[in-house]
Amino acid sequence: MVPILVGPTGIGKTYLSTLIARKLPVEIISADSRQLYRFLDIGTAKPDKNVLVAIRHHFVDFLRPDEYFSAGQFSRLARMRITEIVKRQRVPLVVGGSGLYVRALVDGLVNIEIRDDKIRRALRKRLLNEGVEKLYAELQKVDPVLAERLELNDKQRILRGLEVYLVTGDRLSELQKQQEQAADIFPLLYGLRTDRKLLYERINQRVEEMLEKGLLAEVVKLKKMGYSPKLNAMRTVGYREIFEYLNENYPYEEMVSRIQQNSRRYAKRQMTWFRRDERINWIDVDSNTDFQNLAEQIIEDYWKHTTNY
Repeated sequence: MVPILVGPTGIGKTYLSTLIARKLPVEIISADSRQLYRFLDIGTAKPDKNVLVAIRHHFVDFLRPDEYFSAGQFSRLARMRITEIVKRQRVPLVVGGSGLYVRALVDGLVNIEIRDDKIRRALRKRLLNEGVEKLYAELQKVDPVLAERLELNDKQRILRGLEVYLVTGDRLSELQKQQEQAADIFPLLYGLRTDRKLLYERINQRVEEMLEKGLLAEVVKLKKMGYSPKLNAMRTVGYREIFEYLNENYPYEEMVSRIQQNSRRYAKRQMTWFRRDERINWIDVDSNTDFQNLAEQIIEDYWKHTTNY
């Protein structure tokens, strides 16, 4: 029985997980594709250092910003960690807003309909403007096995191979070879949601708080360490806008506005993804929500299902 807590950025998942950990012997599996990376602390809203010491977290500060990692790798490693946690007679609590990571963990990547309309439209536009040769050359770099099987005029499959890689970080040729099954766990999915206006207000305020805490200095440090803005990790909302600001692409006020806008768009995409999963038990929260009481309700529900399992 594995409790899984999901929801959009800025809604309170981390805070709620710490409250649950006070009364349930949990180890937290972070399903956040950005908290994986070291040195990206403020902009990814990592738990406070004291929290990381008090509660064991997995997949936080797990990689250097220039290291490769995919949803498929997360699925395999997280399942192993869950088994280890259960053997220690503790509760694996999965917490995160990366919908693809959660679905890969629970269902296996080959069972997921991998699709991103924005990426698909961008690839089709590039096909018209740049030609199939340019896209085929890119496929040869990221998935040479698939490219070897395709003819240059097979535009549809070339685009599909690139789309899958850009969405998941996994090569389509490798996914096609896998016979990955759903995880041998019983997932209890809890989702936090709130009024869109309230969520957007929280996100705007959160961005301002991150900048007050030193997000700009954090990105300057990453730049001095030699990490390129072209890295996948640096394309994270908050980091890419500051890199562009440091390159004098726009003034400070516009940078702040762009971070807020892109954070809101990211939250919208997160909710679009999670709404597809009918297994999620949705919990409405607002400014008056008693999160302590909410934590107790989730723990009670977890024990009820565990007893009946």
